[in-house]
Amino acid sequence: MAELSIDLSWQRSTPELAVGQYQTGHDIYFNDNCSIRADAAPDWGGDPESANPEQSLAAALSSCHMMTFLSLAARAQWPVASYLDHAVAALGKTQAGRMAVTEITLRPRVRFDSGFTVTQAELEKMHIKAHKLCFIANSVSSVIKVEPLS
Repeated sequence: MAELSIDLSWQRSTPELAVGQYQTGHDIYFNDNCSIRADAAPDWGGDPESANPEQSLAAALSSCHMMTFLSLAARAQWPVASYLDHAVAALGKTQAGRMAVTEITLRPRVRFDSGFTVTQAELEKMHIKAHKLCFIANSVSSVIKVEPLS
């Protein structure tokens, strides 16, 4: 089984760790050449210029869905020219009253080489299959919606 890792680094910038008195900004390192600055979501006092965990979850799902879709499209000999997505993670409360990412909506827009077309039904079927095979989708319990755009 493959193990994939990140490194996370946070350093306190205040004299003590006191409720509401510390920064949550941190760095996430994906490998030696790729890192991002992360923080809490702006609604929770985070820096709006930094990525936040909720966005990161949506990004992971969107990326996994795209790579799965492209793999399936290549096998089906669909000449995908471009793939864009606008993913949205929604925060809410679970039935147990806990805050969670309760829904993630993907809105992929797939473009093909000129002269190639598929029906909306065929495209939706491919997205459903990609969703069922996506590693990240199979790893989360949030409701995940895929709404392909034409």
